[in-house]
Order: sequence, then structure tokens, then C-alpha cells
Amino acid sequence: MNMLYAVLTTTDSEEIAERITRTLLEKRLAACIQRTKITSSYWWKGKIEESKEILLIIKTSSEKYPELEREIKKIHNYTVPEIVALELKEIQEDYENWLLETLSQK
Repeated sequence: MNMLYAVLTTTDSEEIAERITRTLLEKRLAACIQRTKITSSYWWKGKIEESKEILLIIKTSSEKYPELEREIKKIHNYTVPEIVALELKEIQEDYENWLLETLSQK
């Protein structure tokens, strides 16, 4: 069964965020990508770090996810990029139909 996902990834580069966005949309690996600026706090190499980042929220399907992950890894500027897929269990029907239709187009 083809499930729908919201995939999260972050980067500290506007250029990388734009490249990921354009590549995933042009290859129809994503139907929609939202970007917002955030502050992240995290452990890295034994200490707590804080940085300004861009969060991408990427709508895709389980069918497209493996290639989407490969594309993000190819473009990404981090050694260990965050790539987390959250299954969308409850979706407004019209939006779900739009996502599925958009992802099925070539």
C-alpha cells in the first residue's frame, strides 16, 4: 500500500534548501515542500550546539521515498543530514487526492 509521508530535513544553507526543493519537485519526488527558518539545538561531537537552519517539510509517498532520500543525500551539505519520514495517517480527503494525483504525474 502506498502511504503518504511528511519528510523533514534541515540545512544551514538557503542555496542547499533551494536545490533540494527544485530537484525533488522537478523529479516529481515531492508534491509540495514548505520551508521555514528555525533554531536547532543538538548534541554534536560531545557538546551542545545551536544553529540557525532551514526546515524543509516535504510531502511524498512511500513509493517515492527511497529515491527522494538518495537525492537529498546527494545534494545535502551535512555529514549526517536529518531525513525523517512521518507517516500521514489522517489527511483531509481533497488534499490527499491532490497529493496522490500530483505524485503520479510524469
